[in-house]
Amino acid sequence: MKKIPFNREIILSRMGEIERDIDKLSRYKKISLEEFEKGENFAITEHYLRRALEAVFDIGTHILSRIPGKRLSTYKDIALSLGEEKIVPQNYAKEKLLKMAGYRNRLVHFYAEVSTEQLYQIIQNNLQDFIEFLRHLKIFLEDSD
Repeated sequence: MKKIPFNREIILSRMGEIERDIDKLSRYKKISLEEFEKGENFAITEHYLRRALEAVFDIGTHILSRIPGKRLSTYKDIALSLGEEKIVPQNYAKEKLLKMAGYRNRLVHFYAEVSTEQLYQIIQNNLQDFIEFLRHLKIFLEDSD
C-alpha cells in the first residue's frame, strides 16, 4: 500500500465520533417500532445517524485529499474512491459505502422523505456497516505506520 500523508489525530477523532454515535444508536435496537415511534426517538436517532455518516465521509475526504490529482465532487465519489485507493475493500465501497453516501444525502437534502420505519430498520439492520468501516480503517492506519 502506498503511503498517504494524513493527520492521524483527525482520523482518530472522527473514528471516536462514529463509535460514540453508534453506541447511542445501538440503544434503540432494543425497542419495538411502536416504542420507537413515540416521543423524540426519530429526531434523536436521525441526529446521531447523520453525525456518524458525516464522520465517515469527513475521514474519506481527509485521506483522499492528500492524494495528488484526486478530485472528488460528491459523497458517492468519496465512497468509490476509498475502494479504488484500497483504503477499504472495493466490494465494501460499492456495496456499503455507496449506500451510506446516498442515505447521508437523503438525511441532509431530502429529510422530509425519511420515514420512521426506514430509520428504525437502518438502526436494526445496518449499524454493523459502521463497525466494518472502522475495522477497515484500523487496518489502513496499521498499514500506514
